[in-house]
Amino acid sequence: MIYCFDLDGTLCSQQHLDYENAKPFVKRIKHVNDLYDDGHTIIIDTARGSGATKGKDWSDITAKQLEAWGVKYHDLRVGVKFSADVYVDDKADNADGYFEKVL
Repeated sequence: MIYCFDLDGTLCSQQHLDYENAKPFVKRIKHVNDLYDDGHTIIIDTARGSGATKGKDWSDITAKQLEAWGVKYHDLRVGVKFSADVYVDDKADNADGYFEKVL
């Protein structure tokens, strides 16, 4: 299966544009790593660099954070995610609801 995880507010704390000081959610990252180890494809998809910080490239900082936090993934997408208040998708799951079910 292919899993696509948001970053801020999902795998780490959301520091309202203070991305460099975000703190990892260790249990959630372990779950992502378990999925990776089980052979699933993991995509990290973050809006960093869009919306209020449009134009700033957060790729290097984000990749270094993921490495420091030990997050296993296949693809990192930074700043290409559309900024919206509501996402509607037949396959979507709220981060808190998803992790309540699996942790």
